[in-house]
Amino acid sequence: MTVSTDFDNNLLREGILRYRVKEFDAARRFLERALDNADDDATRLQAHYYLSLLTDDPTAKRRHLEETLAIDLSHAEARRALALLDGRLQAGEIVNPDALPAAKETSLSADRFTCPKCGGRRVYAPDGVSLVCEFCQRQESLASGRLAGEQDFFAAMATLRGHRAPTLMQTFRCNGCGAEFVLPPGMATAACSFCDSLHVAALESCRELLAPDGIIPMAFGPDEAARRMAEWAAKNRLELAEPLQPRGLFLPVWTFDMSGQIPWNGKVRRNKRLVPVSGTVQAACDDLCLPASASAAALLEKTLGEYSLSTAAAYDPRFLAGWPARVQEGVLSDAALEARRRTVERARSLIRAEYGLVQDLSYSTAGVTIHSYKLVLVPVWLAAYELDGRSYNVLVNGLLGSVHGDLPARKLYGFLGGLLGG
Repeated sequence: MTVSTDFDNNLLREGILRYRVKEFDAARRFLERALDNADDDATRLQAHYYLSLLTDDPTAKRRHLEETLAIDLSHAEARRALALLDGRLQAGEIVNPDALPAAKETSLSADRFTCPKCGGRRVYAPDGVSLVCEFCQRQESLASGRLAGEQDFFAAMATLRGHRAPTLMQTFRCNGCGAEFVLPPGMATAACSFCDSLHVAALESCRELLAPDGIIPMAFGPDEAARRMAEWAAKNRLELAEPLQPRGLFLPVWTFDMSGQIPWNGKVRRNKRLVPVSGTVQAACDDLCLPASASAAALLEKTLGEYSLSTAAAYDPRFLAGWPARVQEGVLSDAALEARRRTVERARSLIRAEYGLVQDLSYSTAGVTIHSYKLVLVPVWLAAYELDGRSYNVLVNGLLGSVHGDLPARKLYGFLGGLLGG
């Protein structure tokens, strides 16, 4: 039986003290002895992490960092150091989130899509797989079989990408005629005002912006989208002056992978008495999704569960040739907070489902860790209609064709009454 003592902790404290006063050789000896005598994970974690700071050997540094993360996968400093070691993060990109540099207008490079055969414009055809020349109809397959990769949340949060939203104007130089033009805030695609060449911003080349990690290709064209909208309008007995005119575009979506536990406690009423209750809710979640743009966000929320975001294709700008696309409007750090809030709401719902009304409910999210994220572009068709002087939006899932729309209150009540047999 192992007996816990303070001997290892005293060695650890001495080692950390020697490290802080830059007596590195002495610090290493104390920390190695603390590790040899450690009788708890907290001591092992600290010893391994500080030993990783005391070696320049990549193999030894990696071993100590991986041992640290084996004990605590959410150790931010170790995650960041391992990202630096792997080259996924550059030292020059690390920023202080409390003292961010001033934002400035940037000039981006862009991909231009012209046919190698006739020089005509090439656009993405809504069949999920092809880039097509508008003039000679030459086709190029976009199928690669590559899936969208997960991004390290801790590494992103160390850089401007985790704290800055793309709010400034971005400038392009057209690769066709050489003219310089402006990409409006929030947009990732544009046509040159002079030669009409199609361009897609090379977001991955900008250190301050998050490039999409994945994309779900558009699966059908405007005629099919209009047909589905017309069926939806007829089903809901909407008397529209003109048919709905769908506009195809790509909207950004965040996905987060997280794990951990939420311990909680409170009181419930039993036999007219308040008795204490407690428990733990698992917070594991793969691809928790939320919109990354305010454009039709409420309608997009209704269809997010219909996309298979885990099988999204790796981002390829060719999928956006000829199609408008929005980039994320918010900040990664804020989106992560919203993901954590939704996880807590889910935990509270599970607690209520099992215990009913819980008074004085308290919980801790300290054990919940976001490990990775993706930014995925999803295809939608949008349209708007007016009734009684008000505007309402309709959205069609560009992959599966499901329709979600806003209805006037009187239509909504009538629809519900029909369901209830009233």
